[in-house]
Amino acid sequence: MPPGITTLAAEAPTLSAANTGFMLICSALVMLMTPALAFFYGGMVRVKSTLNMLMMSFISLGIVSVLWVLYGFSLAFGSDVGSVIGWSSDYFGLSGIGVTELWDGYTIPVYVFAVFQLMFAILTPALISGALADRVKFTSWALFLTLWVTVVYFPVAHWVWGAGGWLFDLGVIDFAGGTAVHINAGAAALGVILVIGKRVGFKKDPMRPHSLPLVMLGAGLLWFGWFGFNAGSWLGNDDGVGAVMFVNTQVATGAAMLAWLGYEKIRHGSFTTLGAASGAVAGLVAITPSGGCVSPLGAIAVGAIAGVVCAMAVGLKYKFGYDDSLDVVGVHLVGGVIGSLLVGFFATGGVQSDAKGLFYGGGLDQLGKQAVGVFAVLAYSLVVSAVLAFLLDKTIGMRVSEDDEISGVDQVEHAETAYDFSGAGGGAASRTNSSAPAAPQTKKVDA
Repeated sequence: MPPGITTLAAEAPTLSAANTGFMLICSALVMLMTPALAFFYGGMVRVKSTLNMLMMSFISLGIVSVLWVLYGFSLAFGSDVGSVIGWSSDYFGLSGIGVTELWDGYTIPVYVFAVFQLMFAILTPALISGALADRVKFTSWALFLTLWVTVVYFPVAHWVWGAGGWLFDLGVIDFAGGTAVHINAGAAALGVILVIGKRVGFKKDPMRPHSLPLVMLGAGLLWFGWFGFNAGSWLGNDDGVGAVMFVNTQVATGAAMLAWLGYEKIRHGSFTTLGAASGAVAGLVAITPSGGCVSPLGAIAVGAIAGVVCAMAVGLKYKFGYDDSLDVVGVHLVGGVIGSLLVGFFATGGVQSDAKGLFYGGGLDQLGKQAVGVFAVLAYSLVVSAVLAFLLDKTIGMRVSEDDEISGVDQVEHAETAYDFSGAGGGAASRTNSSAPAAPQTKKVDA
């Protein structure tokens, strides 16, 4: 729900069946992104951490759904309190909302807006989990997630999208979550990993993805679901802005994937499937805040820049020594910063609002606003997330033991393994030993 929206109709809006249906479909697409993220992350870890990685995303579907109904929607989108938080008693438990009551200024019911935004709230903390792979207690993660959405995500969502939120009133453009989702999650990931430390074997063991097909499947489903994430954020389909966002999402993602692969070929000599998947996600992240205010050519530029810069950024963890397991900082934090700041250069003033970037005669005004939004969210999320992780680590402990980490968090935390090869034991052994020299044959003597 970006700022700068004006209602042109003189009459009060009425419920639109078309927009309501469209938004319900978009909500379902965004919900799909959390399982897609689980596959994407799950394929990137080693076999012994696969299930834990899947569960760290899936648990968000349960926890955040309940919290959102109880108080999250009210904190994020209730009546403004001091420009930093919301609250409306009618939204507590979603108990005071009429079935056909419309979201203010739009043609969709409040319930539809609430469930659409719920899917954003579910996905955002799940993004953090990729940075913590292989080493976090599941109970501690679930408690951290609960606290984080309460004191970080809900307030930041109000700042950026809530009526009266201070970044909303400032005029920061964030079409679908560059600050509230990606910078927020990326900064949180950095804050937590600085507290909990590195994995056993970081910089020594290869720690390669165990299933690149699973990674590609997750990336493809993320790309698919992202159309609901981005195009749906206009909350309707009446004026063509959502259609522009749909096109920009596609072309920016394609450009980012090509740019990442080009950088990878020049830098490392190969085109990798992991690079293609990561480049696509980097483009999706960068176009999320900017796609409603740039042209398709601008979207290509945004995607290409993000693809190269994010590809460079993922290597910073080896230079600076922080263990961002699955490149959440390099892709989501850096990609979110790039996409948000590039609004200040590429905004045309002719799509979602009349705000223009530097390249379209708007000067530095919008760039300054974007920078305030970027660094305010980054700093708040980084500091508060680190404090939460520190408190949990000093009380119930955030990490599994070193022995448990080495043996694998799947078995320790979930009493399961991702793949069961027991049924293939005999055959596997036979095939493994088939190339070995045959043992000398001796004639069996009956006793």
